[in-house]
Amino acid sequence: MSIVGTDTGGTFTDLVTARGDVVKVSSDPDDPSEAVRRALLARPLAAADAVAVLAHGTTVATNALLERRGATVALVASAGFEDVVEIARQDRPSLYDALVDRPEPLVPRHLRHGVSGRLDARGVELEPCDPATIPAIDPAAEAVAVCLHHSDLEPGHERLVAAALRRRGHDVSVSHEVSPEFREYERTVTTVINAYLRPLCRGYLARLASLAGEIRVMTSAGGLVDAAEAADRPVTLLLSGPAGGVRAAAAAAVAAGFSDAVTFDMGGTSTDVCLVLDGAPEPAAWRDVAGFPVRVPSLDVHTIGAGGGSIARIDAGGALQVGPRSAGARPGPACYGRGGTEPTVTDANLVLGRIPASAHFGDLPRLDPAAARAALVAAGADAADVVAVVNANMEQAIRQVTVERGVDPSGLALVAFGGAGPLHACDLADALDMAAVVIPARAGVLSAVGLLSAPRQRDLVRSWPTPADHGGVAAALAALAAEAAAAVGGLLEQAEVAVDARYRGQSHELTVPFGVLGTAVVTEQSIVAAFGERHRAFNGFDRPDAPVEVIALRARASGVVPIRFGDLPVPDRPAVRGPAVLEEPDCTVWIPSGWVGEAGGGGALVLRRENRP
Repeated sequence: MSIVGTDTGGTFTDLVTARGDVVKVSSDPDDPSEAVRRALLARPLAAADAVAVLAHGTTVATNALLERRGATVALVASAGFEDVVEIARQDRPSLYDALVDRPEPLVPRHLRHGVSGRLDARGVELEPCDPATIPAIDPAAEAVAVCLHHSDLEPGHERLVAAALRRRGHDVSVSHEVSPEFREYERTVTTVINAYLRPLCRGYLARLASLAGEIRVMTSAGGLVDAAEAADRPVTLLLSGPAGGVRAAAAAAVAAGFSDAVTFDMGGTSTDVCLVLDGAPEPAAWRDVAGFPVRVPSLDVHTIGAGGGSIARIDAGGALQVGPRSAGARPGPACYGRGGTEPTVTDANLVLGRIPASAHFGDLPRLDPAAARAALVAAGADAADVVAVVNANMEQAIRQVTVERGVDPSGLALVAFGGAGPLHACDLADALDMAAVVIPARAGVLSAVGLLSAPRQRDLVRSWPTPADHGGVAAALAALAAEAAAAVGGLLEQAEVAVDARYRGQSHELTVPFGVLGTAVVTEQSIVAAFGERHRAFNGFDRPDAPVEVIALRARASGVVPIRFGDLPVPDRPAVRGPAVLEEPDCTVWIPSGWVGEAGGGGALVLRRENRP
């Protein structure tokens, strides 16, 4: 079976075949599917048979939300809760900046509607829901989000309302299908975002359908789902692009002998970092995207606007700023020769000699060092300062996923990938005194490798109605895992279970993993003990005498993958001593003075400081 992995970023679209062939082409911001088509056509002739499965990572959903290019959405909520999307939480985006506002709600006031019906906090009906009370929806609304009070516990009212709206011809997203967890504001916003993205993502995935026999799409949780499911729940795709790379980077770290690491993905537009402990990327129950809380299972990826295409400028106060604005694929950095005139990180690296002028960037012509120098001079920016500033931004991102969570980075490896990651990795590892730098095989297209070797996966979460009573948790987890496994279909690799728990009186919870179903021991005693251990790891203390509440149940089922990370052929990586520049087909590696590298497991290049104890 012919399988390819393809990842669409803001600057390049990468493709990797099951034989290990690599293609890199410029992304098309007007129609990302066009770049995927060109990448498929550019495959080596020996691999150019019909594609049976296209495993795809996409930034379409993320960009649509960031740029607010989604559908016009109406909201139907329980009467009295229509404005929860605007009331939000009492916290402010920037506590001491009086000029900073929350993002405008995605649903304008005139498109928010209330409907009758009430449930209590246990999901018991207090007042029946009458679908006849649903007002007419403005024809301008392209989609409708339905989020009724306590429907995470009892979805009956939501089903009635959704059925009535669908009979009227509306495209409806309902909260018990999108995000069946408590917290009304977050559940409502997540459902609204799903409705907001669905028309756009459906159209995009439909255009991909002609390119392969089967399309599978990476979710934020790091697994593949069928295109139809992805189109129905696009809110789960907001970290689709970074997730594939995190999966592959975690596998590369383990193969190279490092079970604990930070994945560092620096592309053309952004940088994504994620903590890996015991070989597994850290999960997250929710993420903040474009200022909105998105409550769906995901990998705990932290993203900043720092990439090779990040633009350098001198601000009004005379300080050098780098990013978050990017030159993107069009026109790209000045050195690309496509009309760009503003200096970028790539231009700075080229001027400093970290990128040789002969380097080949996908389908681009030769690089233009003179244009890069001219852009830096015109902006009044020094190349070394540009690199120092962007490094400081990325160092802070790594600190956020390590130091700020009580994890000492000195015991971790930094797994560097993306087109620009290997250019900056040693500088960052030096600043954080990290143990080593791992440059995986095919580092420049590692996200596509991660897609190629990712399993079909289903992540499910359900609110637990009796927080203080843990008696039925084990049976409920088994049932939830069985539901997830049935959704995966085919050959099941494993099912994992976890709970969200907190001490009574706390306002936020921690996810407590119990491992693979069948070997996991889930009892009232094990829940309390495991939560206490997790609380100590994250917060530095526990409260042994405080009651533990279970808030939600989680299950993840993963299918067998036809191609594993270690199945791809690996290149020979020679021993090297810095200062040195290594040109590879998909990226450039900069090794400063004082660093040495040698071949590691899985075809990685492992870099270490010569004098580090």
